[in-house]
Amino acid sequence: MFIAMNRFQVKKGAEKAFEQVWASRESYLSEMEGFVEFHLLLGPVAEDHTLYSSHTVWATKANFEAWTKSEQFRRAHARADNKTGESLYLGHPKFEGFEVIQSETKSNAA
Repeated sequence: MFIAMNRFQVKKGAEKAFEQVWASRESYLSEMEGFVEFHLLLGPVAEDHTLYSSHTVWATKANFEAWTKSEQFRRAHARADNKTGESLYLGHPKFEGFEVIQSETKSNAA
């Protein structure tokens, strides 16, 4: 399993616009082989930004890499823009990728 995360430092006051970009976009993830799940995470609030992270789980790192080279990836990211024209971020998103080496799941989890 492979987990891909992007961390976003969203400018104070731009949180709703950022969340709307994600809520209104077509992701095409479900069309991709090896895609397991997606989460948009809300993190801590700092003085000048709020931390968010996008979190996708893939069956393999190769599945994730195929996603990044796919037409679906290009289409999803072409529509992931901010209509106001002003940047919502402090700097660029930071990518972090992780190979899962150990996992535990509760069998009756919600």
